[in-house]
Amino acid sequence: MSADPARPPVRPVLDLVVLDCPDALALARFYGEVLGWELEEGSDRDWATLVPPGGGVAPERPDGRATLAFQRIDDWVPPTWPGGEHPQQFHLDFAVPVIADAEPAVLAAGATVHEHQPAESGGFKVYLDPAGHPFCLCRGMNS
Repeated sequence: MSADPARPPVRPVLDLVVLDCPDALALARFYGEVLGWELEEGSDRDWATLVPPGGGVAPERPDGRATLAFQRIDDWVPPTWPGGEHPQQFHLDFAVPVIADAEPAVLAAGATVHEHQPAESGGFKVYLDPAGHPFCLCRGMNS
C-alpha cells in the first residue's frame, strides 16, 4: 500500500530519550537538578521520567520538545570513552552561554569532569553523570 501523495507525511515526534542506568530515580534526580525539571509522579528506581517546564506527554508539547527518562538495568556497566570495552553509544549535549558559569551547578549535582577533553577551541567540555554517561556543556546558547 502506498502513501497518498495528496496528504503530507506523518512525522514522528521525538518524545523520550531513555538512558539505561543502575538506579533510574537517582539519575533522574541528577538530571532534574541540572536542568531544573521535575520528576513525573510514579517515578521509581526502575523507571523515572522528567517533565520539562510546561509539558507532559508529547501531544501536550506542541513545540516538539523531548524529555528524558531513565530505566534501571540489572547488569549496568558504565560506558567507556573515548574508547574501551564498553564504548559510548550516544551522549547528551547541553547548550549554555558560558561553560565556566554553568559548571559549578553540574558539579554540585554530582557530575565529574572527564579526564579527556578533546575540544581544542574550548567550545565544549565533557563531564560524567553519576552513572558514568558522558555529557557535554557546549558554548552557544544565547542569554
